[in-house]
Amino acid sequence: MATAETQRPLDEEKLHAFVFRAVEEVGATLNAALVVMGDKLGLYRALAGAGPLTPAELAERTDTAERYVREWLNAQAAGGYVEYDPDTGRYTLPPEQAMAMTDESSPAYLPGFFQIALGSVHDSPRIAQAARSGQGVGWHDHAHDVHEGCERFFRPGYNANLVSAWLPALDGVVDKLERGGKVADVGCGHGASTIVMAKAFPASAFVGSDYHDGSIATAKQRAIEAGVADRVRFETAPAASYAGANFDLVTMFDCLHDMGDPVGAARHVRQSLAPDGTWMIVEPAAGDRVEDNLNPVGRAYYGFSTLLCTPASLSQEVGLALGAQAGEARIRGVVESAGFSSFRRVAETPFNIVYEARP
Repeated sequence: MATAETQRPLDEEKLHAFVFRAVEEVGATLNAALVVMGDKLGLYRALAGAGPLTPAELAERTDTAERYVREWLNAQAAGGYVEYDPDTGRYTLPPEQAMAMTDESSPAYLPGFFQIALGSVHDSPRIAQAARSGQGVGWHDHAHDVHEGCERFFRPGYNANLVSAWLPALDGVVDKLERGGKVADVGCGHGASTIVMAKAFPASAFVGSDYHDGSIATAKQRAIEAGVADRVRFETAPAASYAGANFDLVTMFDCLHDMGDPVGAARHVRQSLAPDGTWMIVEPAAGDRVEDNLNPVGRAYYGFSTLLCTPASLSQEVGLALGAQAGEARIRGVVESAGFSSFRRVAETPFNIVYEARP
């Protein structure tokens, strides 16, 4: 234990710098709610491409109250999300921010990221209570913004990378899917990843599974809307007991680390694969050491891991709690413990690492 003699003297400048950094952090926390508000009210969409607008003009375009819109715009201007012209009293959404805040086809699309963060903060009192007892909090127990925000955050990355880069990085998988393969998408949530693959490979058959009934209900509706219900089936099932066998491809997107018993799930994957099948594991980008992850992406993922991923795992049997920053070595350990003979990293983005495992 440090004593008064060994402690470093207080540095007043560092204290002041930390206090003002904390002020910035509070502003960022509040801005998560403001971004979700702006997204839900259509404020960003109304600003995109519209040129300079007054608060009254934006309020009229969005059927909102001018007084609220004025304060929202000022907060956005203070944070650099919109530009303010003091000579005209008008606000502009720059094209870069417009793409990030309004273009759902862009891999830089951000509203879902803010939405899942806001939902996580909303649920944080429950997590604090669980931290005292060591109990878990299941994914199904979280606010709607967590479920919807999760899909909206990850979907742009799947749209941008899954068909163009991740699947082609797997040995021989694209050829199988083009000819007509059999795919299980485990932990599919709202089905975004399943539907992306089904659209790209109409000759193949897909089954998405998730233990959360509400997510599966949404996934079924999304498949109908996307016109792929003829080749996609969704079922409510845990990762260690989904139905089917002889799959050419099993996929898990950003969910293995959430599972209470990832080794048990991995064993079931191995049993369900065809002899020459492939398991694709997409996990959050992470290094093996804590110091590898002390960066902005790692900070966000450690935050989500504390509020979402670790509680989810602890709510299930075994409760291994790998965490969102598990790293390649721990994922390899799970895969090899389940009896897979081959494991390799095949692709990565700033937010994800893609692994290939084979029996």
